[in-house]
Amino acid sequence: MRVAIVTGAGSGIGRAVALGLAGAGFRVVLAGRRAEPLERLAGEIGPSALALPADVTDEGSVEALFAETGRAFGRLDVLFNNAGVFTPAASIDAVTLEDWRRSLDTNLTGLFLCTRAAFCMMKAQTPRGGRIINNGSLSAHVPRPGSAPYTATKHAVTGLTRATALDGRPFDIACGQIDIGNAETEMTRKFAEGEGARQADGSMRREAIMDARHVADAVVYMAGLPLSANVLSMSVMATGMPYVGRG
Repeated sequence: MRVAIVTGAGSGIGRAVALGLAGAGFRVVLAGRRAEPLERLAGEIGPSALALPADVTDEGSVEALFAETGRAFGRLDVLFNNAGVFTPAASIDAVTLEDWRRSLDTNLTGLFLCTRAAFCMMKAQTPRGGRIINNGSLSAHVPRPGSAPYTATKHAVTGLTRATALDGRPFDIACGQIDIGNAETEMTRKFAEGEGARQADGSMRREAIMDARHVADAVVYMAGLPLSANVLSMSVMATGMPYVGRG
């Protein structure tokens, strides 16, 4: 029996990845702040899924999530750190401290708290070890205009991924990152509609998007590797989005 936790599982990429992992034979713990979408998804997956509402920014809530996972399934093989927020687009001189802190609390501190809890659990269990997969972003390489808080957190996630991968070696804990570009969600759907998304030169244009199930397929691949192998970094993106070119 393999067990996975997916944070931010109630919608978008988290939902797609939870379905993918369940389809690959994992018992899946669905974590997120809103109970209703988690319970709907658990009903869709069946008895191999467990809905556990949790707030990744709260240390006690994270500890309870991992403790309950241990009680329910006895171990943890994969953590997909997916929970994240986008604050309103704004030039750096217009970013509020509230938005800055909200981005760091969820996208970075939340990821750290879940990583720490997973690491402790994977280190102590028998058989020892497991895999942590962090949802980065193409913003970890190239930002969009007006995205300073989000971009800063995603650069930090890359550093945390590499540090975790190094710290995990003695304990058979692998850590990797998937950087996603324009997977179709409620937020990205608007990139392909209307005026589209703002570009580096200030213009607006529509952008290509891709089905989120392709992200799920990539995460399932990463999750299925033996612990002797690791995907440290992977980019999965809509082929036609303006990322590779000068934009």
